[in-house]
Amino acid sequence: MKGGIQKVGVAGCGLMGSGIAEISAKAGMDVVVREIDASAVEAGRGRIESSLARAVKKEKITAEERDTILSKIRFVTAVEELADRDIVIEAIIEDLEIKNELFGKLDDLCGPETIFATNTSSLTVTDMAAAVDRSDRVVGLHFFNPVPVMKLVEVVRTIATSDEAFERTFEFARALGKEPITAKDNSGFVVNLLLVPYMLDAIRQLERGVASVEDIDAGMKLGCGHPMGPFTLCDFVGNDTTYRIAEIMYDEYREERYAPPPLLKRMVAMGRYGRKTGIGFYDYSGDQPVPVAV
Repeated sequence: MKGGIQKVGVAGCGLMGSGIAEISAKAGMDVVVREIDASAVEAGRGRIESSLARAVKKEKITAEERDTILSKIRFVTAVEELADRDIVIEAIIEDLEIKNELFGKLDDLCGPETIFATNTSSLTVTDMAAAVDRSDRVVGLHFFNPVPVMKLVEVVRTIATSDEAFERTFEFARALGKEPITAKDNSGFVVNLLLVPYMLDAIRQLERGVASVEDIDAGMKLGCGHPMGPFTLCDFVGNDTTYRIAEIMYDEYREERYAPPPLLKRMVAMGRYGRKTGIGFYDYSGDQPVPVAV
């Protein structure tokens, strides 16, 4: 097996991409982050700087360590800047056509040894591997939000992924300080395959009048020991994101448990995405979240 991954490319510097870039630099790797324009670059840089500032404030790292981490990250807008990377991790919009367009460009630019990884949470990795000439070097590398905090990474291999590419990626995840698990290439992998139906079923029970938002959340926290209830989780993930993932999974499996409930569809139509819009199943405009009548 070839040496460990040292040169990391991250395509996309949103919530997930910025976290992936941060932990890669924190692990001592040389990181190039690509965004589509200067405005997106500055927003991504700001996310990383804010995250590191919080770590300094909590005394998890020193100011000197923060500066060292930032010095290892280069922000670019040209996709060509990813050409020399050992691995390129895609963390862009959850749209197969757009992802495949990016991987097609990278396939022409990167050397034959470069591994292509996708942070997709619901699309099948095979559909991306089939779009490039290096299907044996395409893997899923699914991180969880917030990336600097959550320990789990799902490492996904397709029927075409080589042992060498999979093993290098698995060891890369460990080098980032994560706990990787192996997942088969099916929509949702392990966690979302089980988690999404739970979230959708909570919405269905709310529709049926079983209990209120607040009581369902309290029941799952206090009765099952969950750190947050399903509606708090929906708002945290983003109701639009949950809806999109559910649609992809339902299209894959055609099972009712993956179908988005009507209430979720209406929440999304009204722009009630959760924390990022200030209102979802809860209203976040005050000091404490307040359940919203639905």
